[in-house]
Parts: sequence; structure tokens; C-alpha cells
Amino acid sequence: MNAPDTPLFPPRRTPMDVVGWVRYFQLAEIPVQAPTAAAIEDLRANEDAVDARMLAEVIAADPLMTLKLLAYTAALPRHRHATDVETAQQALVLIGITPFFRDFGPQPTIETHLQGQPEALEGLREVIRRAHRAAKFALGFAVHRFDHDAPVIHEATLLHDFAEMLLWLHAPHLALDIAYRQKADPTLRSSAAQRALLGVPLADIQHALMLAWRLPELLVRITDDRQESASQVRNVMLAIRLARHTARGWDNAGLPDDVRDIAQLLNMGVVPTEALLYELDS
Repeated sequence: MNAPDTPLFPPRRTPMDVVGWVRYFQLAEIPVQAPTAAAIEDLRANEDAVDARMLAEVIAADPLMTLKLLAYTAALPRHRHATDVETAQQALVLIGITPFFRDFGPQPTIETHLQGQPEALEGLREVIRRAHRAAKFALGFAVHRFDHDAPVIHEATLLHDFAEMLLWLHAPHLALDIAYRQKADPTLRSSAAQRALLGVPLADIQHALMLAWRLPELLVRITDDRQESASQVRNVMLAIRLARHTARGWDNAGLPDDVRDIAQLLNMGVVPTEALLYELDS
């Protein structure tokens, strides 16, 4: 990855606080992955045979499309839903299949949006791949813990880094610069690199966006790393940590600590925990 050499924004226009970044991302279109856009069009052509489960399987596989749907649903008048809609399938049941296809036309894609920017596209795809892997781990942990919110935990983990995805999409130069700085200095923490270039950590921007988009309270709570003592939050955090540390193999120096902490979460011994992790990753 090469160091970026041209700024995306004029210096005076680069957002440097939470309010500025929230406003910037709220005004930006959210494209989705090309397979998601294609699958939605295939289902649109057979609308009469489509049910909420079928459509939810397509949407829930794409964190960006899931984010769009949840934000859309949360913006509906409160009388339409007495409680928070926490999953893609619940959102589709509330909206209905025909209204979904009416209000969500052919979707723009990340591939078109980042055309001519292969490093940014690969950076975004890497975040999405990591999110899927972390979500698989998180779901496995939640099922083992008999957590009745396992589907929401899976979704929360998939969406945990959505602000980083938005940065790759709408400020790719800055996302590349952050990645370059961390590659040049492996000891540099993500939050420090983000604060230097964005003015604030991405976690603060993301939390503010979730509140601005009125995303489900449970989803907001279990993606808030500051509440790490809560078992559901810890479930998500450990899954993300494991996905990061094993992204390029199972020999990362941090893995023994990960396994120990996951074993404690699951109330298991270290050896059976290791076996479970390998099984979940297979």
C-alpha cells in the first residue's frame, strides 16, 4: 500500500469534529456490494414469490445494505412500530415487500463508487470480510451462551465497524492514510491515527451516527465498547478482536489472551475453547 499524496478535501473543508463528520456522512449515499444489488433486482423481478425471509437473507449478508434498511425503518413514524426493529427481517415484516421494492430502487454499488480506486476498494472489502468473520464468531459465542439476542449480536458485530466502511467509501484518501501510518508503525493505535487525521476517533463518529439515525437501542448498546463489562458487549468485542488477530493466520501474539478471555466469557476451559474457535472458523 503506497502513501497517499493528494488531499481529498481542501484543508478548511475537512471535517474535524463529530458534528462535522456526522453531517458529512448523513448527506452521503450508501452504496452496497454488487452481488447484493444484483440479488435484489433478481428478487424484484419475482416479487410475488418473495417473502421477508428470502429478502432478509440477501440484505443481512451485506452490512451496508443492512445499515440502510435499519436507518430507513427507524425514520418511519413511531406509530408504525411500537418497539425497536432490531433485525433486517423484522424491518421487512414491518415495511412489507412491495413497499420495500417501491422505496428501494436499483442500488448503487461500491464497485462503481470506487471505480478507479482499487486500493480503496480492497481496503473496504477487507473491512467487510473481517466483519463477516467476526459476526460468525460472535454468533457462535452467543449460541453457546444461550443468549436469546443471538441474531442481534450477529448483526451488531457485522455493523460494528460501519463508520470505517463509510470512511473508505466517502473519504478514501484519509482511510488510506490511516492504513499507511499503521503499516509504517505497527505500534500506532487505530484511535490515535484516526484522531490525528479526522480530529476524533471513528468510534465517536459511529456512536453519534447511530443516535442520529435512531438505530435500535439494543444495537447501539451492544456496539458501544465503553460498556465492555456487559456480557453482550464483551461477546461482540472478543469476536472482533479474534477476527482481527486471526485475519492472516492463527499465530498472532495476542491469541493466547484472546482465547483466555473467550474461555472466561463462555465459562469453558482453554483447550475446549480453542477447539470451538477452530470449529467456528472452519
